[in-house]
Amino acid sequence: MKTNRTHALIGIVLACQLLTLSSCALGPEPLMSEDLTLIPRPQQLTQKDGCFKIGSKAEICCSDVELAHTAQLLARYLGVRDENITDKFGKNADFVLQLNQTRDAGLGQEGYELSIAKDQVCIKANTCAGVFYGVQTIRQLLPVGIESKDDSTVTYALPCMEIRDAPRYDWRGFMLDESRHFFGKAQVKKTLDIMAFYKLNRFHWHLTDSPGWRLEIKSYPKLTTLGSKGDWSSPTNPGGFYTQEDIKDILAYAAQRHIVVVPEIDMPGHATAANRAYPEYSGGGTERHPDFTFNPGKEGTYAYLTDILKETVELFPSPWIHFGGDEVSFAIKKWQDNPDVQTLMQRESLNTLYEVETYFNRRMANVIHELGRITVGWDEVVDAGLKPEKTVVMWWRHNKPQQLTKAIGQGFDIVLCPRIPCYFDFIQHGTHKYGRTWKGFCDLRGVYEYPEEPESYRPQGQTRILGIQGNLWTERVHNVERFDYMTYPRLSALAEAAWTNPENKSYDDYTMRLKNHMRRYDVWGLGYFNPLLPESTPEPVWPEQAQSD
Repeated sequence: MKTNRTHALIGIVLACQLLTLSSCALGPEPLMSEDLTLIPRPQQLTQKDGCFKIGSKAEICCSDVELAHTAQLLARYLGVRDENITDKFGKNADFVLQLNQTRDAGLGQEGYELSIAKDQVCIKANTCAGVFYGVQTIRQLLPVGIESKDDSTVTYALPCMEIRDAPRYDWRGFMLDESRHFFGKAQVKKTLDIMAFYKLNRFHWHLTDSPGWRLEIKSYPKLTTLGSKGDWSSPTNPGGFYTQEDIKDILAYAAQRHIVVVPEIDMPGHATAANRAYPEYSGGGTERHPDFTFNPGKEGTYAYLTDILKETVELFPSPWIHFGGDEVSFAIKKWQDNPDVQTLMQRESLNTLYEVETYFNRRMANVIHELGRITVGWDEVVDAGLKPEKTVVMWWRHNKPQQLTKAIGQGFDIVLCPRIPCYFDFIQHGTHKYGRTWKGFCDLRGVYEYPEEPESYRPQGQTRILGIQGNLWTERVHNVERFDYMTYPRLSALAEAAWTNPENKSYDDYTMRLKNHMRRYDVWGLGYFNPLLPESTPEPVWPEQAQSD
């Protein structure tokens, strides 16, 4: 009953706002009722009478230098000049961006308060991230046309309201696999922009895997001169990689949007591209997965990978380094006859190849810890004897809930990203045929309604769940058109699932708000799937030469 009453109350508030909106609209592009459609939905929103008019000379005040870039973004959204930004607070300022002098415990690290009165708009937060998210809320309250217009003479208005908002989860993530297919800086920056729009804050970047190595490592140049060639569609395709200067540029771009970039260097499996460049460190593989593993019995392998991790840490300020640790059993048969591995097993009293794998994982996790970072691994690493206080587990195998239970019981922090419903390479509609399925698929409702976080997630009343993440594996995502089609609008559903408390969520209400967001997608030029009118956006055809798995 509580949830139903909450939905009814919020619905009444939104209806009141829509009535107010029609009387607030000014200028050649009035705000329509469907424009007041925030995703993710705020935790608390209170209707006020009247509206705040925005003119071409609107003044933005931010007294803290750390808020300067956020103020510049707001100016861009409003269509006003940077010269309209001031650091001198005055009661006549139109927009005030302000850090709390006394911490508001209820807002935490990323929450914000947004007050829209008839004479002023004010955002207050404990941190710069909170202020930034308040600005994204303002952006969503503006009409869709503001995304494309450069006419600074247009006047708009915002309905008066009070919002007090903070995220449900600290980790609100999206993973992009660029080993299978490489997309480049422009696409990554566009993705970061849309993540920021939806208040997502973790970009997990899968940069190495069997088809291609995408990160420049200066101490091992062949990783990119040889290892970056090809992709999942064809080993003769150009592939591509990011130089270290590219990485720095993208990281700066992400940081301005309060997104932490978490790099993944896959080991000890998924190593084919690296082994193509430096075969002396290969542990072999199978006919289907050639040179799939690093050689865990060779001391030089650990020195090699440590050098790679050192350069990675120097580039990425992220507290977390993802080292994979998954699916190694696919191709460890060659270890049985590897004299280096046999010597290792005798020296370390290891009885099985699985014990060899866990030895490798523990050793490389310790390297990451010694470099001052937290290890992140897929849920196979739960059984590797890693230190829970220094490790984050990504639970991905939805068919192995015992791995999640085990991780919780051992005290690991966990990011939820099970294949169903969080893998965006899975098809999203029953008529689609070019993505993956697993006794079902990942439709919009499934993403939106995940997770309800049962009590089993809270041993002794303490949750170990950091948050949730959507993963775009790109075996079946070969170009930007298909990237957009598989990602949007599911990314918006994920954003609300990660931000908004369950009692404030309503799928039917979300789909009403989504209509406005798809209008923005049109302005942004996204080739998205429309789940409300599936026949209007048919699935892009997948190349015949790349249809085998």
